Amino acid sequence: MFHRTIVTLFVCLGVLLAASSPGWAGKFNRKLNVGDAAPTFEKLPGIDGKMHSLDLYKDSKAVVIVFLCNHCPVAVAYEQRLIDFALEYQETKGVAVIAVSVSHRPEDALGKMKEHAVAKKFPFTYIHDASQDIGRNYGATATPHVFVLDKARKVAYMGAFDDSINPGKVETHYVRDAVEAILAGKQPEIGESRQIGCAIEYEKKKAAEKKSE
Repeated sequence: MFHRTIVTLFVCLGVLLAASSPGWAGKFNRKLNVGDAAPTFEKLPGIDGKMHSLDLYKDSKAVVIVFLCNHCPVAVAYEQRLIDFALEYQETKGVAVIAVSVSHRPEDALGKMKEHAVAKKFPFTYIHDASQDIGRNYGATATPHVFVLDKARKVAYMGAFDDSINPGKVETHYVRDAVEAILAGKQPEIGESRQIGCAIEYEKKKAAEKKSE
């Protein structure tokens, strides 16, 4: 069964189920809380050969940042949903979708990201940060981990894309609902959910900086 396979894979890969803890900013995030200004980023290479910054999307009505990678089966399980979402919201509704990888695994190198994105026909930006700073600044802990930013570039929602890895069992569309609320000039009813996926493997700062040189 597909569902059992996915569960087994991400458990074996060390899936992170974040738990609330005193001192955390949000319920499931050490760094950010809903309403915080989104950390900016700049000069991150994309699969399109260009450098990307958050300021490039200043005219977007909302920005959806999702931490992804090629190797994680949970991230892969969500790719078609992300593709469908981007196709629906980017062109006609003015919502930017940015996928970010901070992985140092060989299968997640920028060239491999491009191959994967072309094969899957990603309609969204896919960028890489060898320093892993963007992941640390957002408090991203899993792939996929999603952050929805409003027009003022404050965090309006963070957590899972929806409430089930099985697309046939989804009952709550967290990201879609958050974006629709923003487009309507409202605050999302649900601002945070528990992110579920493969744990992001952060390296010690000096090692990460050396790889980015």
